[in-house]
Amino acid sequence: MKKLLLILIFLTVSNTVYANGKILKSGFIDKSSSVEEGMDVKDPKNKIIIIYNHGQNKNDKAIKNECIWVSQIRNQASLVDMEINGKKIMVYNFCTNYLAGDMSPKNYWKFKEPYEGIHKLDKRIEKNLELVDKFVKIGVPRKQIFISGHSCGGLLTLMLLAAHPDKVGGGISYMQACYGKLSKKYKVKKVGPEEALAKFAKKYPGGAELRQRQINNIKKSSNVPVLAFTHPKDNYEGLLSDWLEEVPGVKRIIISEDFKINKKTCVMKGKDWEENISKQKSPGHKMNQGDCFQYYNPTIKDYIASRIK
Repeated sequence: MKKLLLILIFLTVSNTVYANGKILKSGFIDKSSSVEEGMDVKDPKNKIIIIYNHGQNKNDKAIKNECIWVSQIRNQASLVDMEINGKKIMVYNFCTNYLAGDMSPKNYWKFKEPYEGIHKLDKRIEKNLELVDKFVKIGVPRKQIFISGHSCGGLLTLMLLAAHPDKVGGGISYMQACYGKLSKKYKVKKVGPEEALAKFAKKYPGGAELRQRQINNIKKSSNVPVLAFTHPKDNYEGLLSDWLEEVPGVKRIIISEDFKINKKTCVMKGKDWEENISKQKSPGHKMNQGDCFQYYNPTIKDYIASRIK
């Protein structure tokens, strides 16, 4: 697969062209002339801002010069310039991979001791809230700002909306996960979620405790207005996502049972390459990156419309 890495550190100059537009130095994905330099947005009261949060290769470490691949942002780009009730969608790619958690010297995918301090995801959440305030300051109504994200970014989305449901209009989570390939490694399909998680907790009690703490904080919220997509063949948490059904406000959508959506084979595309998603590593975790996933664009639009009334 030809990989095109887009270096998107926040406020770093980037005019990278990709399949459906370009990412400006302000961070916006742009297909029109509606974005000015910096944070200025023309006619902000009639804009819907989706802040997209990438995943993480490391659970707690700072990662330099790496935020997103072109395949990961392609379907986000397909939403740009769509209109809902006369308001136009804009998507902002938010790179916060440069942040590190308080226990970052180690690679905290797998750890035994209790986590102490502020985790990287919590620091990313604070940066999202600061960005939201900037958009509000320039005139974008809060209810027209949405947080979204994939993998660790999807978990971030759920955590933020659970703690701050009044700060934005809602959230869109894709394949929430941030603790490795738990579903595959601990053979959830064979032994079931309870036994699999018990094995994870025995081997890495610190990681298991932190994961459960984050989930418990989400579940105890009285309202988490998030549209959440999961897939049963996601090696990360595909078979460990049923807890989402217990969260007030979450609307969960299980993406098919195979690697097709609406009977269409899913492929990942770039400017000059195309690959069947079933041939990728952890293909279920990447279902939202295939072109077939645009089948859900009307669902996403309907969700946003329901939140901005």
